[in-house]
Amino acid sequence: MTKLIRQTVVMLVLMTALTGIAYPLVTTGLAQLLFPSQANGSLVVKDGKPVGSTLIGQPFADPRYFWGRPSATSPQPNNGASSSGSNQGPSNPALTDAVKQRIEALRAADPGNTTPVPVDLVTASASGLDPEISPAAAAYQVPRVARVRGLSESQVQAMVAMATSGRQLGMLGEPRVNVLELNMALDGH
Repeated sequence: MTKLIRQTVVMLVLMTALTGIAYPLVTTGLAQLLFPSQANGSLVVKDGKPVGSTLIGQPFADPRYFWGRPSATSPQPNNGASSSGSNQGPSNPALTDAVKQRIEALRAADPGNTTPVPVDLVTASASGLDPEISPAAAAYQVPRVARVRGLSESQVQAMVAMATSGRQLGMLGEPRVNVLELNMALDGH
């Protein structure tokens, strides 16, 4: 019995050291070595200070800025600690009401814009944290941002084009625009 207990304790200590200490240290070390930006949260830095992450959306309400997707997180928007979707299906009246209110808010912010509102401006992503919008959602907002900033639409469209990322490996996903990076580029203009 003593031999069995000793073997069990040795195995517990060995596995704890291996899986609880060595493996995490090796994994963290390799991540820092091979992918330092991603391992540290893909932070966006301005004037030496982190202002956000390329992986987590931020709420922008000022009409001078492009707006991202609505966030489904609570109690505050884009809260990484409570990442989740709204779990509201297409037949849920709460989702229908929320979409209608978001469309009204977009129309009120830019009354002259009569083009159809892209779906990603009125629905949250599955995580509720999406930092990117479609090129169509960015194009929808170009007239408002250009007008408020006193820029031509072609200037703002050029900035959107520069901020647009294509499909990964040329075939995966959809083209997308990172809202934080685009807004920082606008501020630097």
